[in-house]
Amino acid sequence: MRSDPPPPPTLHFRPRSAADWLRFAGWGRALLWQSVREVSRLPANLTPGQRDAVQKRLSARLLGHLRVRLLVRGREHVGRGPYLVAALHEGIADVLALLHLPLPLRFVARGEIFTWPGVGPAITRLGHVSIDPESGSGGYRHLLGQARAITAGGESLVLFPQGTVLGLETDFQRGAFALARHLGLPILPVALTGTHRVWEHPFTPALRYGQPVGLRVLPAVTREEVRRTPPEELRVGLRRRLKSAALEPGLPPPRRYDPERDGYWDGFHFAIDPDFPRVYDLVAAHRRALGGETA
Repeated sequence: MRSDPPPPPTLHFRPRSAADWLRFAGWGRALLWQSVREVSRLPANLTPGQRDAVQKRLSARLLGHLRVRLLVRGREHVGRGPYLVAALHEGIADVLALLHLPLPLRFVARGEIFTWPGVGPAITRLGHVSIDPESGSGGYRHLLGQARAITAGGESLVLFPQGTVLGLETDFQRGAFALARHLGLPILPVALTGTHRVWEHPFTPALRYGQPVGLRVLPAVTREEVRRTPPEELRVGLRRRLKSAALEPGLPPPRRYDPERDGYWDGFHFAIDPDFPRVYDLVAAHRRALGGETA
């Protein structure tokens, strides 16, 4: 049973077949870094419309190269916004899939991603928001200020309430729902499944072409519902709605967290959803043995 996380993230890609190796070596690697360079040349003062056009073009280019088969449901639930978009999280490909929504989007991501070579400067240039989940109230105040400015300009803000790509069994953190309440924003829930099969980072560098990815938009939680619903009830209710949608037939299966396979990721801030008691108990026992918190 492994208690330590895998080595620190690196941008390694390992295509799973000989044909995919040829495709990636011949075009994919160059396409990725060409996209990064294109972003690095953008002006710093992009309008929301300009940012949206660039991001959607790059997303279509990369998903097309990877031959991702995107299955979209619930597009009729998307209004004009702006929204706080609360999405399940499985991997980096989530961002590419979400850019198919008919909304101008900005994303909140862990600060470590902003340090990745090439990728970090690109997402900084595009104005995405860095957050450190371990920083407590100071990090939340920083996020609140950035989110207020972004949504006032008409863009929707994407948060991943799980705060991790470990899998479906991880719990939702409270920050996204507090943010929606503070800003008076409706919440647009989005279930994403299958993106973990495209690139398995940080668990392995496996890269797969031709994978199905599911994106299901659920009916929005209105501003009035956000305002009048107790925050914990809102958090738990949306968590259950999204995970139920992710497990419905017809969508690719979601990533499942198995601590005995994936490690316990000591030192990383995440919680286990008590609706998954086996994993909850495993992680709680491990943390008690270390003398720390429970799941």
